[in-house]
Amino acid sequence: MHNFSPALPHGEIQQVFPDVFFVTGTMKTVLLGAHWHFSRNMTIVRDGEDLTLINSVRLDDAGLAQLEALGTVRHLVKIGSLHGIDDAFYKQRYGATFWALPGMPHDHGLVPDQLLSVDGALPFQGASLFVFESSKLPECVLRIDREGGILVACDALQNWIGADAFFSEETTKMMSDMGFFQSANIGPYWMKVNEPQGNDFARLGTLEFRHVLCGHGVPLRDNAKQAFLQRFTQTFGG
Repeated sequence: MHNFSPALPHGEIQQVFPDVFFVTGTMKTVLLGAHWHFSRNMTIVRDGEDLTLINSVRLDDAGLAQLEALGTVRHLVKIGSLHGIDDAFYKQRYGATFWALPGMPHDHGLVPDQLLSVDGALPFQGASLFVFESSKLPECVLRIDREGGILVACDALQNWIGADAFFSEETTKMMSDMGFFQSANIGPYWMKVNEPQGNDFARLGTLEFRHVLCGHGVPLRDNAKQAFLQRFTQTFGG
């Protein structure tokens, strides 16, 4: 039995679109020599009775019961290299098929069952993959062909408007000073680590989408494409 990270405080699973669910939980880590205590999100996609977990966040027993009431956990998808601390827990509990990009690091010796690729199979119908080509660590965005296009991102795209119930006071001040709390943002720490180039975001901006569900922040609905296009231009020029 692995020594998995415990379930940390989290909210209720919310349905944000038909058969697309969202839950916000807690992350504690040490980055840049400081202790960070902030929120992170998991997206759950239902296809028939099958559930796909994206950006996994470990839930407590009540949360797992709520999850299992939605369907059967069949797939686990890692789209960002800096996330994944809870993937092995879900892999062991449900025997889910674990999907990840080539070259990603994984906790607990986890090995992908399926490698993600732009032209390859994906875990549910109506999905497509965008892969960043210039980021130092592998990162991708999953597009769901529903509701005019829903992007599910990890760290590259964020929509943290402000601190929530899962932040510490110290982290709130630190991240405010570092520019994390902006709508339709490119993740500041992700940018620092990965040094992506503007051509990736120019390609991303050609996708059809109306909504974005990020690994951090609240869902951005309806005007997500316009908001992120403005951010891409502001950051990289256009």
